[in-house]
Amino acid sequence: MLRLPTVPALRRRVDRWAASPRALDVVAALSAFGLMVLDVPGLARADNSLTGVTATLVLAAGAATLVLRRRLPWLPYAVALALMGWLHELTMIQFALYSIGRFRGRRSATAATLLYVAVAYGLFLTPGWPAEHGETLSDFLSLVVPIGVLAAGVGIAAYRQDLVRALEAQRREAAARQAVQEERISVGRDVHDLVGRELTVLAVRAEVLAVRAGGEAHRKDFEELADTARRAHLMLNETIVRRADRDAATPGLEGLAALALEGERMGSSVDLAVAEEAKALSPLRQAAVHRVVRECLTNAAKHAPGLPVTVAITVEGPDLRIEVANPLPGSPPDPAPVSTGTGLFSMEERVTSMGGTLRARREGGAYRVTALLPTGLER
Repeated sequence: MLRLPTVPALRRRVDRWAASPRALDVVAALSAFGLMVLDVPGLARADNSLTGVTATLVLAAGAATLVLRRRLPWLPYAVALALMGWLHELTMIQFALYSIGRFRGRRSATAATLLYVAVAYGLFLTPGWPAEHGETLSDFLSLVVPIGVLAAGVGIAAYRQDLVRALEAQRREAAARQAVQEERISVGRDVHDLVGRELTVLAVRAEVLAVRAGGEAHRKDFEELADTARRAHLMLNETIVRRADRDAATPGLEGLAALALEGERMGSSVDLAVAEEAKALSPLRQAAVHRVVRECLTNAAKHAPGLPVTVAITVEGPDLRIEVANPLPGSPPDPAPVSTGTGLFSMEERVTSMGGTLRARREGGAYRVTALLPTGLER
């Protein structure tokens, strides 16, 4: 049995289609047809065998080719030249020249415009063209040339804007990838700093136990354990440290107070609340908390200067919850803040690398960032 889509699902499909390039092509075709249909009474009386109905059908078929203007812009162009020669219709050529300039660029638009002017001039010299298009060549060209040049010029300008937007989108995507990559390196460095320390302690303890064991049978086992720890530490060095240098590991929860003071020096009061249970987190998770709070306070100082910020770090069952919120300013700061736009990607990468989630949104007149990640604590 065929199931029809529900109203919400149908509305979503319509909304997606309306935002698609195909919808714009259909609008362009309908616009061209609507303008050309105004000429139908004159076309029916002109020197051709078309009636009002057949002329409307011909114009509709010609305008329909604009639906293919992105993939085949030369098709509506050829149809437009044919309509110009047959029905003396100049509306379609404007849409066709714009489409070539928009989707094929300057060279194609220039060539199409020159060919259009040449064809129009040839038609002007052909007996039978109506006198209202210009009794002299200068009158005719004053009508034909501006139409072609203007339509092609607007299309070329739109093409350049498309290129600028595409390059800007690529720049943002590259910046986001770079931010994610840097955050992964940062996480790797923290792993080295924190786990490497534990491996060093393990190696030293194993060596001490080996000495204490004296000539006992377990001394060899302790020595092998110390060698294993040293090799693991060496592997960390080879994998991480040689890829990039680092001055110091990211601070943990003990560094949040300093962040709050720094935020207050920038003019924003910071209400910091840290649950006692959170202090039992591993150093790596504490480093993630510090990174998220630092980035949120920096963003608040940029986009909501002088407004208070609340920071709450709590433990909810197996999850650690980080929530940072600040009121939205009444008007954007002046001058506009300098921002790379990659801070959110960095925070998200840091949290998701530990199996957590991060959400940033406007909510109730405030901007709120909420991060959840596993505590790793035994409950």
